[in-house]
Amino acid sequence: MAYAQLDIFSQPYAQDHSILDVISCFDGFKRKTEVMTREGIPYFINEFWTARQRQSHNLHEISYRACFKAELPRFFIEKLTKRGERVYDPFMGRGTSLLEAALLGRSALGNDINPLSSMLIRPRLSPPSLMDVERRLRIIPLAAPVSPEDEALQVFYHPQTLASIVALKIWLLERQNQGTLDAIDDWIRLVALNRLTGHSSGFFSVYSMPPNQAVSLESQRKINQKRNQVPDFRDIRKIILKKSRVLLSDGVPEMQFGHGFYTGPASSTPSILSRSVDLVVTSPPFLDIVNYKQDNWLRCWFAGIDPQMVKIDQHRSIEDWEAFIRKTFLELARIMRPGGHVAFEVGEVRGGKILLEQHVMRAIAGLPFETLGVMIHDQTFTKTANCWGVDNNASGTNTNRIVLLRRKDGG
Repeated sequence: MAYAQLDIFSQPYAQDHSILDVISCFDGFKRKTEVMTREGIPYFINEFWTARQRQSHNLHEISYRACFKAELPRFFIEKLTKRGERVYDPFMGRGTSLLEAALLGRSALGNDINPLSSMLIRPRLSPPSLMDVERRLRIIPLAAPVSPEDEALQVFYHPQTLASIVALKIWLLERQNQGTLDAIDDWIRLVALNRLTGHSSGFFSVYSMPPNQAVSLESQRKINQKRNQVPDFRDIRKIILKKSRVLLSDGVPEMQFGHGFYTGPASSTPSILSRSVDLVVTSPPFLDIVNYKQDNWLRCWFAGIDPQMVKIDQHRSIEDWEAFIRKTFLELARIMRPGGHVAFEVGEVRGGKILLEQHVMRAIAGLPFETLGVMIHDQTFTKTANCWGVDNNASGTNTNRIVLLRRKDGG
């Protein structure tokens, strides 16, 4: 379906008093919402969810680069959907929106170009018991010959630990290829993917970068030299079981509704029915900030994924990014029901010199979406003027900036 190109400011923003009243009157943290207007679009600035850490279910405790806190999707899911309705994330990453939707009794749908994403979220929506995990770990043979190519990974791992990791990798890939990989194997793979490298004894590796980004072999050699460290033996059975115990410590919630996971570009999701989605909560790849392929090379090795085959979008020009976003919204226009909402989080890039929310609005010109406003979740500074160009950090993503949209009835 083709849509006409229109100037983004040719029409006034939509009136959706129910959600806009909630946002403009929000005082959950004893702070009034500041409201400003830019080019006819209202901006709402407040601390809309807590800045405190570890306030969500422990099943969220899976590391992934550039992921938002569970409180963000929870805010929109609770206010814009009812039990049983469908919540979708076209760039699901570690699956924060999906897990929160399922925990709140909604049906969760997710898509990502990276096949790792399904491996990270699917097991957490149907977790096994700790006893089942322990039993399975006992029968997996954790010793295997290490190929000359894989021996280079001894920069991260003790030789015996590496032999165990390789054996677990072989077990999981064989089960997957035979079609016998079950929910328990799926869970063990999830936890192992999250424990490959890190900076404490709770990981398989010697001290390295945080678990959401694996450094290169050469970088790890430099870390080892600087810290005068040699990889020590780590019992991967105990580590997997310990992390499983943490993830399941809040209990396994009852998730009654069906969920769906897809791998592919967000602009083409034929498995999702037209007009079937009630709410989208997502954060797309930003401009040239995160090298997801580089960060995930070790996870891809363990999961048997060729990272060169994962065509993750990275855009250095704003024109290319806008075109990418438009393709995404063309597909969202198909799958969303009229009256459904989109919470599109675009963060903070290039020190606030580029305000991506403006480019989202350009990208959707002529498509059947109405801009309700832009929410700026602000935790660190209070002067509204700073929100046009955040300067509380030197670089990176500093605040949550969310474009809130509604699917029109027509189109």
